[in-house]
This record gives sequence, C-alpha cells and structure tokens, in this order.
Amino acid sequence: MNQQLTVTKRDGRKENIDLEKIHRVIAWAAEDLDNVSVSQVELRAHIQFYDGITTSDIHETIIKSAADLISEETPDYQYLAARLSVFHLRKKAYGQYEPPTLFDHVSRLVDLGKYDKHILEDYSKAELDELDAYLDHKRDLDFSYAAVKQLEGKYFVQNRVSGEIYESAQFLYILVSACLFANYPKETRLDYIKRFYDATSTFKISLPTPIMSGVRTPTRQFSSCVLIECGDSLDSINATASSIVRYVSQRAGIGINAGRIRALGSEIRGGEAFHTGCIPFYKYFQTAVKCCSQGGVRGGAATVFYPIWHREAPSLIVLKNNRGVEENRVRHMDYGVQLNRLMYQRLVEGGNITLFSPSDVPRLYDAFFEDQEEFERLYVSYENDPSIKKETMKAVEMFSLLMQERASTGRIYIQNVDHCNTHSPFDSRVAPVRQSNLCLEIALPTKPLVNVEDESGEIALCTLSAFNLGAITSLDDLQELSNLVVRALDALLDYQDYPLPAAYKSTMNRRTLGVGVINYAYYLAKNGVKYSDGSANGLTHRTFEAIQYYLLKASVALAKEQGKCPLFHETNYSKGLLPIDTYKSAVDQICDEPLHYDWDELRKEIMEHGLRNSTLTALMPSETSSQISNATNGIEPPRGYVSVKASKDGILKQVVPEFTSLKENYELLWDIGNNDGYLHLVGIMQKFVDQAISANTNYDPSRFETGKVPMTRLIQDLLTAYKYGVKTLYYHNTRDGAKDDQKDAVQPADEDCEGGGCKI
Repeated sequence: MNQQLTVTKRDGRKENIDLEKIHRVIAWAAEDLDNVSVSQVELRAHIQFYDGITTSDIHETIIKSAADLISEETPDYQYLAARLSVFHLRKKAYGQYEPPTLFDHVSRLVDLGKYDKHILEDYSKAELDELDAYLDHKRDLDFSYAAVKQLEGKYFVQNRVSGEIYESAQFLYILVSACLFANYPKETRLDYIKRFYDATSTFKISLPTPIMSGVRTPTRQFSSCVLIECGDSLDSINATASSIVRYVSQRAGIGINAGRIRALGSEIRGGEAFHTGCIPFYKYFQTAVKCCSQGGVRGGAATVFYPIWHREAPSLIVLKNNRGVEENRVRHMDYGVQLNRLMYQRLVEGGNITLFSPSDVPRLYDAFFEDQEEFERLYVSYENDPSIKKETMKAVEMFSLLMQERASTGRIYIQNVDHCNTHSPFDSRVAPVRQSNLCLEIALPTKPLVNVEDESGEIALCTLSAFNLGAITSLDDLQELSNLVVRALDALLDYQDYPLPAAYKSTMNRRTLGVGVINYAYYLAKNGVKYSDGSANGLTHRTFEAIQYYLLKASVALAKEQGKCPLFHETNYSKGLLPIDTYKSAVDQICDEPLHYDWDELRKEIMEHGLRNSTLTALMPSETSSQISNATNGIEPPRGYVSVKASKDGILKQVVPEFTSLKENYELLWDIGNNDGYLHLVGIMQKFVDQAISANTNYDPSRFETGKVPMTRLIQDLLTAYKYGVKTLYYHNTRDGAKDDQKDAVQPADEDCEGGGCKI
C-alpha cells in the first residue's frame, strides 16, 4: 500500500516513497545495538505515513517511532533514535549527512553573523584545517536521544524563529575549545584545544548551558550564576532591578539578596513617612525577572534571600503559597531563608526568635554574616532594649512555618549563613558571603549597588562546569581534567563581556569558578555502594578530596604563569587555611577516611604563589547538561531507571547508564527510607567543596502512619544538615504516588541551574 504513497522533497518535487532507502537508514542507525528491531521501527513509522508527506516529516516520524520504544527492557532504542536524529539534523544543517570542512563551516557562519568573526581573525586556515583533521564526527553517534534533543533545543546555533539549524555537535565542541584558548601562545594552544575538545566531546567534562549555547557566537556572557545584593535605598533597589534585567536577558540565573530592605511601618526620613515594607519591592524584582526570556533558551528565574529574624519574615515565608490574595503573594520567584547557630539554638532550647527590621538594629545585619559571636551579643542586647521595635515568636512556631511552606511549595530554600562564612574560601571580616544564587550552590561575596554604573558595589558571577564521575577510570584522571577545566573557565572570564562595571570588577578581582560533578548515582552503582547505608562514605570522601586537591593544584599552577587573583589577600587561602581546616568536625563521626594527598605541601605552594581563582568548587543540579552526557543528575539518586523528562520538545526518555548490568546496584530515590544517608554524604562532600551544594530533601508521605510527613521529621532533617556543615538546602521533593518514571519532569529552576542560570 505504501508503495503508492508519494513524498514531497525539499525542493517541492514529488516522487514515490523509497522504503528501501528508509530501511537502509534505520539499519545503519541500528548497527552494534542490542535488542532493537529495525522492522518494528519501520512498522510503527509506516502506518503514520500519508500521501505527499514531506521528507522532513518522514524523518521525524521514524525518529519518534524509535524513541517511543525506549524502555527498561530495550534501552538501546535511545541510541537508535539519537542516531536517526543526528542524521536528520545534519541533513537540515548541511543538506547532506557529511559535514563540511571546519574552515568552510566557520566562514559560512561568520558571514551569516551566527559565529563570532574573531575565530577567523585569530586562527589561520592551516590551524582550522589541523583541528578539522583532529575532530571526530563519529562521536555524534555516542549521544542518547535525550541528549540530541537537548542539543537541538538549547545548544545548537540556530534561528529560533524559523527553527533552522546551522551546526552539529563536534563543531560545537571544537569551536568552544578554540574560542576559550584563543589567547594562549600559538605554540601551545592547539594542544590545549585538542585536549579540552577530547575531554568535553567524550563527556568527561560537562559544560553548562551558557557556554555550550553561547561560546563561538557574537553574544559573550557565559557566567551561569549572578548574585546581586540590594541595599536599603530607592537608588539601590532601582539599580538591583535594572541589573536583573541586564543579566536575565543574557541567559543568567539570578540570586537577589533583599535582606537589608527595612520592614513594613519602619520610619523613613526620621518619621516623615513610613515604609511600605519588602513585598512591593519583591514584586518589582519579580517583574524585572520575568520581563525577558533568556535569549530564547529559557525563561528568567530568581531566588530572593532574607534572614529568618527579619520583622516581616512570617509574611515573607508564605509568599509562594496558594492561599492569600495577589497583594500579599509574590509566587513567581523562589526564596532562600537565612539561618545561623543562634536561631537553631533557640529552636533546640525551646526559646523565642525576636524579629527586627534591619534598619532599627545597627550592625546586626552585617554581624549575621561576619562574626557569629558579635551577632549573638548584639542580638541579645537588642532583645533587651525596650526602645527597639520588635516582635517575638516561639522558635518552634517560626521553624514550623518555614518547614511547612518548604514542604507545600518545594521551593523555599535554606541557607546556613554561618557555615557559608566559617567554612569559606573568603575572610568573612573583609569579604563576607551574604547570599547564595538561584540554585543554592554558590557562596560568594557581594556588595549592594548604589546605581548600575557603580563600581563600589559588587555583583558576583560564577562560571560553572562539572566532572562526569561515570567517565573517569581512576581518581588520577582528575589531575588532567582539573588542569583543563581551570584553564578553560579562567580564560572564559577574560573572553566574555560584562554588562555592568560591578560585575566586571568583581570577576577580575576574584576570578571565581565552580566545578561540580554529574553522574554520582551511576558512580556509586558502578562501585557497588549505596546512598542509604554509609557504604558510599569512604568513596565519597576520597573522590571529593581528589577533586578539590587537583583543582587547587591547577589554580596554583595557573597563578605561577598568569598571576594570582588580585583579591587573593581577602581569602582564607592566603592565610594558609584550606577546606580541610575549617569543616564541621561532626563529619568525622560518620567517616573516618584519612586524607590521601599532600595538603601541607599544597598549603605552602598556595601561600607562596597564591591562587588564580578564589573559588573552585560548587555542586550544581546540572539538569540539562547531565542529559547531554547521558548521566544521572548532579549528586541525586534517580527516581526511576527510565526518566521521563518534560521539555519544550515533548517527552524525553533517558535510561540510567549501564542499566542492564547494574540494575541491582542502583538505589532509586523513593526506595531510600530517609534523608540521613544522603545528608551524611552531602556533609562529607561539603568538607572539601569550597562553595555550596544544591542538596535536596525528599519525602514519601506513605512511609508514615498518618500519610503525612511529621513536622518533627522535617525539623530533624534540618538539624542533621546543620550538624554536618551543610551550607544550603535546595528543593524539598514530595512523592505524590504517581508512577515514578512519569514524574521525573524537568523543573524550570533546574533547567536554569545547569549548572540550568546556574545553568549547566
């Protein structure tokens, strides 16, 4: 029957459908794959053909027919569908399957205005020809289907209106490498480009969304995370909103510290007027966040931070919930509530929390971050001062409200500001950490802006990447990968543009990087250890020790060559303090693994030569970028062996790595009885990670007699995280009883934190 059907060619001609040609393409895509049936894909596709169907629609139908067959029993259909997609995309980009030469490709896209013209100015034809001979287009066939769809949707240079695609993956990888190392000496740069290309195109190093989608194009802003601090003045509030717009439009995820804004009813100009409070200004920030899409790649998103002792905290904590009216809710941002030791003490001892407007209690807000003893002294003295306007709540009531809202919305986050400053790369007396970012893995100093051209303010940027733990054969591999990633990301800081002086100055002075990990769940499965029972503790300690050690070594080596970062003297590293000197000692109760590297020698090197980068590690969610590497997300356990992720391109199925051989070794999220083992592992990671960790808490109500998660359990988990030095808590996930493999949908903020604005 199908022999009578015609196909409409790209040039408009019609001819009979050539089923043999279709068969050859599917058979080619099925080579070396297990448990895939060419005839089954053909059958599913053929019944959807119609007379006059376009060539493009035939390709799309075949691809979807293969993708629909992805399952636990037949995981290799994800590669069959991927190869068919690669074939289709190359035909769309080049008019044929074989790509052009690199030089011809770059020349064409520079002429079209899609690639940055500096590529042809910085590199000779001979150099581009050498890189063309080196790159391996066959690596396109190693992607899974979810990866190809993410590349097509987010990363490939394209016309987002017409949908026209201009490139394929290996050109993307080689050109990202070429752009980042363009300013290296000519005698060494091709070697670095090739090594970095190999590391990224074989998924050992995972790059974030802004780098993958932006480097090689004329748009030059690639930092994943932007942290903006707001002061308590109209000028600063306006400057904050303006800065948000600038950076949202440049694809960044935003962290906003609004903790200084005075409370409702506070005096203005000595009582001439009273303050409208935080909520109107939060609404202002929300409008700024939502007024731009991020280059068509994602929508804007932000997390707003404030201290739990702010006088408006009870009203701010409920801003996301579905009760209330529009006037007293600001639902389209997420919130980070800031805690410290004294707040936890009041909870444990059954005491009260006293709420103040920061404007009424001089030095208290700054001491909250800079000096815990001084904060406690001031806090108690203001509590006892009858002239200070204040409100009082039982600590258990305040914490219960916080945890109730965290549970019901999933998006009220926690920042332990004392841990962010006592276990920090920065000297809190001169460079305190007063906020985190969109996804709670960044911990960097900021200063409020006075206006958008202000250089005295400090907007913190962090540039992200991640090691794929599933792709390393031994911890020794991390030495070369660390060297490459530090050099590439550090070069990016000089390569990119800065819309605002406060961001440029901060970045040049501190040169902060955040390298995380993906595929941790696979790494545990491959090594036969689990999240829940402590068996992964030693491996995790060894792994994250190696990561931090080798990254620091790489940054020292770069400092010897190119100089230490100008504000190195504001770091604790400059005093000889390393992460292993300041972590919470409670970690030793759950992990007795010794240190395996020569930290004393490294300490001497750092004090002698300095570091090129103030920070080096941050563990981000890595939602989109982990899909590119066919890896499990960040440090999270998978919800199912097959994840079904919602994207703008439809439903994408992704099977956990080595599912067939390692199925019994994987520990699925909802099979883990409680958060203890996971939080212990996060505490062990935090011992070495110099910024913070996007760590989630997860709850299955069906495990409890009442069918509800008790408040005591929520608060206990919060205390456990604090005990082991965890700096931040990101999502609160609740199982809703739906089938797990249908529930692993991408959440918008995750997409922003790739290291998805925190975009990876």
